[in-house]
Amino acid sequence: MSRSHRDHCCPPADPIVTDPRRIVRNFYHPQLVQVIHPIEVVNRHHCYPVYEHSYTCCERDEFAGSVNPYFRRDNL
Repeated sequence: MSRSHRDHCCPPADPIVTDPRRIVRNFYHPQLVQVIHPIEVVNRHHCYPVYEHSYTCCERDEFAGSVNPYFRRDNL
């Protein structure tokens, strides 16, 4: 009588457990973050020339000589 392969089967083996595979599922949630943008206002003051003209007046007497020698200065 021939034997079937079931009669010669190996006994069941212990299961092999491998290292676990890590599966990461990322979930993103909105998070309010204040972003502050400082603004610096610089007021620059510049001087520029605005000409204000003023005039001085000087008056003097000048003698140009006389026709009459009597009015010469050294005769006075």
